[in-house]
Amino acid sequence: MHALASPVDAAARLADWLARHRRVFVLTGAGCSTASGIPDYRDEAGAWKRKPPVTYQTFLADPLLRARYWARSFVGWPGFAAAQPNAAHRALAALERTGTVSLVITQNVDGLHQRAGSVRVVDLHGRLDEVVCLDCGMRLPRETVQSRLAEENPDWHGLHARRAPDGDADLDGLDFARFRAPDCARCGGLLKPDVVFFGENVPRLRVSTAQSALQESDAMLVVGSSLMVYSGFRFAAAAHALGLPLAILTRGVTRADAHASLKLDADCETALPEALERLGVAAA
Repeated sequence: MHALASPVDAAARLADWLARHRRVFVLTGAGCSTASGIPDYRDEAGAWKRKPPVTYQTFLADPLLRARYWARSFVGWPGFAAAQPNAAHRALAALERTGTVSLVITQNVDGLHQRAGSVRVVDLHGRLDEVVCLDCGMRLPRETVQSRLAEENPDWHGLHARRAPDGDADLDGLDFARFRAPDCARCGGLLKPDVVFFGENVPRLRVSTAQSALQESDAMLVVGSSLMVYSGFRFAAAAHALGLPLAILTRGVTRADAHASLKLDADCETALPEALERLGVAAA
């Protein structure tokens, strides 16, 4: 286990590293959004804090599990939608404005980088604020689906539950068979949040866009990710193969620690803004 770096030491070392690189490819994970009130999946050792999320295959095949998913999502969505960008998101947006950031690729599905002002962002695992029909491809805002769910499931409105990652909520002891999952108003097909479930492939265009940006960069920075999921780890592995310096700012161990030229076991919402302050960059 890496020792927790002091905020001053982490900020100073990160500022020094950033000052030496002109174009930085940034990958962010759940740790970038925990200060916004969105829980993460893993502990500092990289182990699951809870049961792994539902798989894509089970979501398609099991109507009761699908109802359970949508019931928990219905209860969890208001808190997730109300989350605001934190100091780490704002710092990365400010760093982009200096021209230092080539691309932010995020494993998060919350859209907080864009709301903080980042422009060059690839949502590797999609966005929870959009829903897609798996049959006809129609897309619609999550708020529209939320309104439909409220109308069709009045007994579930107003339930309070502990927040879980990615807009989920912990609901126990309820009869999910009573919950009416949404279907497509146009074709009657299955609706699914436009996010990549476990067991589902990341769209190729997102991967190729990120790979191109990485090849045009001279360093890579990981913020708030354990990189335990291959979809994110592969970019750290690619940076190593390209001979690019890799800096990792996150709490606990990561899958790519052996590749890192700089590893900072620190809170990103503190270390990032303070590093930028040392560089004279205002993170408004």
